[in-house]
Amino acid sequence: MDLIVEQAEVWAATIEDKPGGLAGVLTVLHQAGADLQSVISRRDPEELGKAVVFVTPLQSDREIAAAAQVGFNVTQTLRSVRLIGPNHPGIVAELTQKLAEAGINLRGFSASVIGPQSIAYVAVDSLQDAKKTAAVLEQV
Repeated sequence: MDLIVEQAEVWAATIEDKPGGLAGVLTVLHQAGADLQSVISRRDPEELGKAVVFVTPLQSDREIAAAAQVGFNVTQTLRSVRLIGPNHPGIVAELTQKLAEAGINLRGFSASVIGPQSIAYVAVDSLQDAKKTAAVLEQV
């Protein structure tokens, strides 16, 4: 399969769980020039009134400085591998089966399809797991 496999640095922030909470931080990143490829946000189940947002990538010093101003930090406990390639029925089952066979425990997995292309993010717990994940998926 023709997959582009690369590690992706993930940034996370706690935001207010209210209308405009997410828009506020994303606007700051946009104004700093960020061209985000992935945004995932959800309520924090442990802290009422709070939500968490994960973004990738942040690349320039200007983007990183803006992100820090609104509470983003690069995650140290979550590592991610990005996959970009052609879509076909069963691709997610195939990829996750290969990871299971390699003994890789997934912290999270998200995937989307746009036309003939698919993109997925595999979240794991350590840099070592991210390297192993990338190695397994490069063989698919």
